[in-house]
Amino acid sequence: MPDAIVQPSTTIRPSTKLVRLTYWLAVLLAAAIFAYSYVDSAPLHIRWLLLVPALFAVWAVVLHLGRLFTKLTVAGERLRYESGVLSKSTRTMELAKVQDVRVDQSLGQRMLNVGNLSIETAGETSRLTIANIDRPNDVAEKILEAAHHVAKG
Repeated sequence: MPDAIVQPSTTIRPSTKLVRLTYWLAVLLAAAIFAYSYVDSAPLHIRWLLLVPALFAVWAVVLHLGRLFTKLTVAGERLRYESGVLSKSTRTMELAKVQDVRVDQSLGQRMLNVGNLSIETAGETSRLTIANIDRPNDVAEKILEAAHHVAKG
């Protein structure tokens, strides 16, 4: 009896590019406000503006947590999507039923080479969408190739 072919699983997560950009924006904005607040002619209440970069930092942490707790795994003949921090949502689909993989990119996403990946399967009423995937066109091609390979048997 021949050995079964074991395909390694592939895990796809949202990109860290937007998260890193948001962290850097918070740090640079805080440094600029902090430096300006120590100019002799600057009013003391200008330090309250430090709340703005603090909000950017909180937003970056939220984006980072969302990224950590969102993943798409392609393993064997199944595609499994998991998301959620406190409550978790899991959706499992047969790879052979994948009919359409779509990539949508805004101008900013195109500049960062990220995009939203949408997957539609036969018999499903809704589309599965994962935002801000690195190299989305390559990922879409790999998913379609894996679906084609599984469908061929």
